[in-house]
Amino acid sequence: MLKLYCIQLKDGDVFLATRETLTQLRKNVESCIGQKVILKANKGRKKVLIKEGVLEEVYPSIFVIRIDSGLNSERKVSYSYSDILTETVEITLFGTEIKIQAS
Repeated sequence: MLKLYCIQLKDGDVFLATRETLTQLRKNVESCIGQKVILKANKGRKKVLIKEGVLEEVYPSIFVIRIDSGLNSERKVSYSYSDILTETVEITLFGTEIKIQAS
């Protein structure tokens, strides 16, 4: 049985993702573990967070990015793969224009 995931994009369009789409996206994220990335996250109400970090861990449903906050402090943030599909989060490899996406 084919499972479809209904995902609404920020412009209002609806995107149907299959389990294979999410698996491919996870593999794409997995291939970048340990690399420096630029994280652009939409926090709502016209707030956008742009930070540099390192893609640290990948799990079946989420991935973790370590962000250096300066002054000897760092924090970890986690996002789901659907955040990338819905364009709530954009991850770009540092120093390039390559974005991590489903395909």
